[in-house]
Amino acid sequence: MGSSEEFQQKLAQELDKLKSIQKDMQKVMSAKQTLDGQLSENKIVKEELEFLTPDNKVYKMTGPALIEQEIDEAKQNVEKRIMFITSEIKRNDELLKELSSNQDKQQDVLQRLQKEFSEHQKVLQKE
Repeated sequence: MGSSEEFQQKLAQELDKLKSIQKDMQKVMSAKQTLDGQLSENKIVKEELEFLTPDNKVYKMTGPALIEQEIDEAKQNVEKRIMFITSEIKRNDELLKELSSNQDKQQDVLQRLQKEFSEHQKVLQKE
């Protein structure tokens, strides 16, 4: 690499890549927190549904209205939601792992460039 400006430009580009990765990680972590909350809520609903007897009534909110629903159907719906949320959490965990690996690689690139830049500066000072 030639001039100091080229080094600085390359360093800035690589730093922008790191910032982008970190921004993506924040989005995924936020989504994961939301999913964790939804999973907890659905597990509580599942536990509460287990206490019901056939004489109890369950209602599902559909828009502004409460519609009566069969207990078994409600249990199945909650179980499906739990399975879906669990799979989304797993997908987010895998994405976080990948982003973390990309972040580590990008930090290595930046450190290497900073070292090269420092060595380049030393050479220029000797001239």
